[in-house]
Amino acid sequence: MARKLTTTSIPQNYPRIQEGRYRGCIDDATLVPHLYKIPENELKKLIVSAIKNANLKSSREAISLPNDAALKEIQTIYKKEGKKLFQYFKQYVGDPASTAHQIFNKSYIIVGKEQFRNRTLQKERMNSGWRYQFLALSCAQSSKRFKSVSDIGTAETDFNAVIEYQNKDRSPLTLYVSMKNRSNTMGGQDWPKAIRALEAYAINDRNRIGEYCCVFGIAMDRGTRYIKTERKSGQAHSYNTEIWLSDFFWPFFANHGYEEIMTAVLNILMENYQPENLSSEIDMPEEMLESFGDECRKAGLVNDNGIFNDPYKLVEFFCNK
Repeated sequence: MARKLTTTSIPQNYPRIQEGRYRGCIDDATLVPHLYKIPENELKKLIVSAIKNANLKSSREAISLPNDAALKEIQTIYKKEGKKLFQYFKQYVGDPASTAHQIFNKSYIIVGKEQFRNRTLQKERMNSGWRYQFLALSCAQSSKRFKSVSDIGTAETDFNAVIEYQNKDRSPLTLYVSMKNRSNTMGGQDWPKAIRALEAYAINDRNRIGEYCCVFGIAMDRGTRYIKTERKSGQAHSYNTEIWLSDFFWPFFANHGYEEIMTAVLNILMENYQPENLSSEIDMPEEMLESFGDECRKAGLVNDNGIFNDPYKLVEFFCNK
């Protein structure tokens, strides 16, 4: 018989700060401190590895072409990318009504180029997300502060770290960490669901011993930490889940400050990579643009002149995924 999952959130019995702006947050002064700082040469190696691993997961390039690709192969790739861009156009629409109104009477050429820029920016953000996830994980593993650090990589959590208390009579605390680039990566309506999912994972972890704390680590927003609350009631979404901004997150796991980390990453990029083009500097290949236009025609979204002439058809298209 399958084991029934538990989702009931019960406030964990770890030491909490009793007053002030961090009231209710874990009292990090009760945890073992950092006694070691990752040397500069080792940190460089961790950054190089994080960049390489992130590029394997999600390329930052607008379009990836093999170095030895023949003209015919390149044209085939562009056509496939045009079809992918059309799927992106449908999948990532923000507001179907507003978008339909915005692109009404505009050419697929203008819309395609705009979608190409948007998709390029999204790829860059995804690549950065992977980069700092890998870096945070490897820094925690190399910091010598934690009893164990495990790469989980599920939809709910990216890694967990087991840390001991200064009072050795207590069982260690397990931190379940989900990383985001910035706080606004998720909309306000998405946070409660994400918090419930992360905590449900922690509650049902059979390997855990002792209390747990769930952490949303924010790689690039300045600030320290807080417990996210409901706007109307002021009640915490979970008393066991904290948002750790960059000025708390990086020192906690890496024993390096946020600006230190960003400067170290910049040094590696300057030493090893050519500066990337801005998305506005990248020309969308003509074959890719025409492939996007062909998909728009097949879906009946544009007229013979390639104009989005029916906003109601667009709303129907966006809503029926």
